[in-house]
Amino acid sequence: MAPSAVSLFSGCGGTDLGIRELGFDIALANDVWSVAADLYRANLPDVSVQLGDVREVKSFPNADLLIGCYPCQGYSQGGTRNPASSLNYLYREFDRALRQISPKAFIVENVAGMAHANNRTLLNNQLVRFRLAGYTVSYNVLDAKDYGLAQTRRRLFIVGVKSTLGMRYEFPSPTHGPRAGLAYTSQQEVIGGMEEWPEGQYCSEPLHWYYMSRRRRHNWNEPSACIVGHWRHVPLHPISPPLIRIDTDHWQFQYPGPFRRLSLAECAALQSFPSDYRWESVRVKDGFMAAGNAVPPTIAKAIACALPDIW
Repeated sequence: MAPSAVSLFSGCGGTDLGIRELGFDIALANDVWSVAADLYRANLPDVSVQLGDVREVKSFPNADLLIGCYPCQGYSQGGTRNPASSLNYLYREFDRALRQISPKAFIVENVAGMAHANNRTLLNNQLVRFRLAGYTVSYNVLDAKDYGLAQTRRRLFIVGVKSTLGMRYEFPSPTHGPRAGLAYTSQQEVIGGMEEWPEGQYCSEPLHWYYMSRRRRHNWNEPSACIVGHWRHVPLHPISPPLIRIDTDHWQFQYPGPFRRLSLAECAALQSFPSDYRWESVRVKDGFMAAGNAVPPTIAKAIACALPDIW
């Protein structure tokens, strides 16, 4: 019998796609955003998707693994930060599900900023809760480019194994980069053959000064900058002119020429979604949010693959 998983804060199914490749059956998926639920249903039609606030879910099915990416926007390095937001405490709902389901292991993904010294209180609160729930807990900040993705994407992962099993989770070693033996995956390898100017599939709004405060364009032979959930803020396509740094938080194009942001299909590919993933059921703008906020399936698979053989 295949091991089972319950997925909370599932989004459009990035984590779930990754662990399904390892043979897990998803007993339940839950998300509060109807767009994400629609995408999930369109691409994982055999999974029971529950639309609604997890705080209203009274019971959860039994499972071997619990996975979740609860939001903590107050500690993100991008966008508006609000440490007082109630969204920063949805980990308590994950903890509630953890205690009720009592799976053999769990996996959490969240923003890297939570591991910073001035945010450690929130992280420590989670670690204490999960340990008191009966789990041996490990955490680490990983960069997606070190595991074969063509983007720089640093995220915090928390993984726990039931203490009674007597095992501790060890994070997988990087597979790519100078010390890993394989070169970083380039944008050319992932999106090089895609349509150069896909009309209606990228944001054509003017570039705000805040957008130009960062190095948003990376070369074809490099990984992309981080894929984010807002279509106005996704990186520039390598077809755009190079950027030069003028001053602190000030970049500009090296010479005039046509430019554009990455398209939805390109962002999805850089996030390691399969090429047959269907996005057409939602608005392009919403698709960007769903893709950018998802856990890349390849990273989810790597994290889950490193779990000890406890199934």
